[in-house]
Amino acid sequence: MKLATRLALFVLAAATLSAQAPVKSPFDKAALEAYLRHMELWIPQVSVTIDDPQPAPYLPGFSDMNVHLSFNGQGKDEHYYVSSDGKRLIKGDAFDLTKNPFQANLDKLKTDSQPSYGGPAGAPVTLIVFGDFQCPLCKGEAEIMRGNLVKTFNDKVRVYFKDLPLESIHPWARAASVTGRCVYRQGADPFWKFHDWIYKDQGLITVENLNAQVMKWAGSNGVDAVQLGRCVETKETDAEVARNMAEARGLGLDATPTTFINGRKLVGAMEWPILQQLITMEIEHQNKLADQARCCEVTIPTIGGR
Repeated sequence: MKLATRLALFVLAAATLSAQAPVKSPFDKAALEAYLRHMELWIPQVSVTIDDPQPAPYLPGFSDMNVHLSFNGQGKDEHYYVSSDGKRLIKGDAFDLTKNPFQANLDKLKTDSQPSYGGPAGAPVTLIVFGDFQCPLCKGEAEIMRGNLVKTFNDKVRVYFKDLPLESIHPWARAASVTGRCVYRQGADPFWKFHDWIYKDQGLITVENLNAQVMKWAGSNGVDAVQLGRCVETKETDAEVARNMAEARGLGLDATPTTFINGRKLVGAMEWPILQQLITMEIEHQNKLADQARCCEVTIPTIGGR
């Protein structure tokens, strides 16, 4: 065989092997986990799972990286940006100035099949509250909202409730969420009666007496106790609660109450004057956006005014 032919075959074989060999990722997940554990002070008992990187739409040369944490039955997601060479890390949010700054939250928040009250679905302001029925701060905020929102803003605000029971510190919270979703199957009005009652009597409820208290309440509030008892016993709605909890993890939530005002995340209970001011500012902002949209509309006249 001639030398030129042997060289050509050698080059071809090397190219074939190169094509078949897996490309080593610059992302060393073990090293990244060790780095993050040190940086974030995650204790050894916290389980860490790192997703494969995905292209970051707003940061050329960087990838989105989601990190899932779990500890003692609770979960939380953290988000980072990692450079394409795997050597630089950014913690924070990236924004496209041509889009809503809260669009990433809005894309994750789902309101289908969630209990709600207030204005219509297209109201200028949407509030989404992640709550825990055993949480004292949630109780305070719920009472403030229920007593003031509709009275103050009428049809300008729509409120949705989503479950986020903090099981590690509130032993009957998830069972209460499952029960609430069972009540919701009998209608929105029964759910809001349940919502208001369980927060009002929160201090009287225990793991041992939750079901008895619920059945006593159902009997005097027009709720079908047989249907409710069957739903609670079989945990028919637990998957619905789990979906809300998974959504909360995807949004990085680890505290209740957490409220989103048109996608803007607010953690913790707020006094009414502050909440009222924030909602008023958001309504004014939405009105300005509507005015800007109207200024650019062109009306084409038609014959006969049609």
